[in-house]
Amino acid sequence: MQPRSDKQRRHQQEVLVLIQQAAAAAGVSPAQLCARVSALFRGALAQGAVSFTDFVRTSEPRHCRAVRHFWAALRERGALYKGCYEGWYCTAEESFLPASQLAERRDAQGRALKVSLESGHQVHWTKEENYMFRLSEFQEPLRKWLRDNPHVISPAPFYQQVLHWLQEDLPDLSVSRDRSRLQWGIPVPNDSTQTIYVWVDALVNYLSVLGSPETHGEWWPAAHHIVGKDILKFHAVYWPALLMAAGLAPPERIFVHSHWTVHGQKMSKSLGNVIDPDSCFRQYTVDGFRYFLLRQGVPERDCDYYDEKVVKLVNSELADALGGLLNRSTALSINPSNTYPCFSESCFPKVSDYGGTRALGRASTEDYELVASVASLPLQVASYFEGFQIYKALECIALCVRETNGFFQRHQPWKLDRKEPAEKLWLDTIIHVTLECLRVYGTLLQPVIPSTADKLLSRLSVEPEERSLSDLTFLPRYSGKRCPFEGRQLGPDTGILFHRLEKSRQSQVKNKSSLVSDK
Repeated sequence: MQPRSDKQRRHQQEVLVLIQQAAAAAGVSPAQLCARVSALFRGALAQGAVSFTDFVRTSEPRHCRAVRHFWAALRERGALYKGCYEGWYCTAEESFLPASQLAERRDAQGRALKVSLESGHQVHWTKEENYMFRLSEFQEPLRKWLRDNPHVISPAPFYQQVLHWLQEDLPDLSVSRDRSRLQWGIPVPNDSTQTIYVWVDALVNYLSVLGSPETHGEWWPAAHHIVGKDILKFHAVYWPALLMAAGLAPPERIFVHSHWTVHGQKMSKSLGNVIDPDSCFRQYTVDGFRYFLLRQGVPERDCDYYDEKVVKLVNSELADALGGLLNRSTALSINPSNTYPCFSESCFPKVSDYGGTRALGRASTEDYELVASVASLPLQVASYFEGFQIYKALECIALCVRETNGFFQRHQPWKLDRKEPAEKLWLDTIIHVTLECLRVYGTLLQPVIPSTADKLLSRLSVEPEERSLSDLTFLPRYSGKRCPFEGRQLGPDTGILFHRLEKSRQSQVKNKSSLVSDK
């Protein structure tokens, strides 16, 4: 084992590489570098049409104040003590790791070294005096919390994973670091030799953003965290235990998502396969890229990304199915008045009105099945949204869009003679039902593809105050109620709803190279 002074120098060098050297290479101070990176995140969120009520940085005075208050609460309740801690420490992750989370690798010179199994970062055996959190005392309270709240962590596999962790030993947690080698962060109150562990500091942001220590009680614990699977233990074990120790309740829900791989490989700068969201927004449009990620992103497992998949999905479901349906159903050739046409109960009678028979109308069994599917869609989608199963919600919408295209194609309204009264009634009813379906789809898709949904609803002349998810009513005339859109002039035709995407030049080059190698 090397002397402690050697370890300290090595840690300081690694910290320098991680923060100070990066800042020096950029010609700025570490604080300026952090501000620049933070601005990049804010810019990416704005560019991706992601809105937020607050954007907190852990260097803000309000946050530092909340952290100091939280630390004081832990200390006053006897949850902290000072002790000597030793173990495998990862500087990059600022975390001690158990042996079960380590692997052995060899460096360029063939020397054996220990690395984090999750991240691949090198770890070193470290012994130092830290403040310790009595995590072991909260093993049973955590188990009871999970048993009493079986849906608090979802999807279910991650709930089971946390339960498994709590069956193993739960050692006390080191919650401070020697300030001589970790000068970034908030100093431990009344002890300038120690820095508060970054994951204690960072997690308190959920309270500081709510105005802790004065006003957080207005919201807490009605908190729903959305976290990546790689930081599940921090949010589902450490954070609830820290909250309990400070006299606060754990969060209501923790939603967990998996990761994106690229052609089956983990994203890595060294491999050069990191996906740049900025270029994806330019290539696929903001709505197109958002739709792909939410449609294909399954929280329970890692999902694979490649350009061809984005193009195929977005073209099929947004450009062709949804956009094609809107263009065909609003074409002047079949709706020359450019209005939201009337619905005819005689053509599409409610089943109960005629003793269960549909013979008196012109609607088929498949048409009634479509109406039933779309009528149940808002509640179904809302339920999936609430359960963080967004991909399932979009799958349901996509299925209904296909069924609506089938309805439109089946009855071929372009072949009906508008001069014949009976034919006109049925023609207008077909268009009315189709536009009602599109109105539902546009309303439900607003959180996912806001720009495209706005364009669709504007074309249908749906006013902003008529786009609420909470009071969405489908096809009211089928139930004998008034339809506020009937007879309304449609909005201006702005052309194609969503332009088809083309394969990127890079993908085409890859495909050609693959063909050459296959030969």
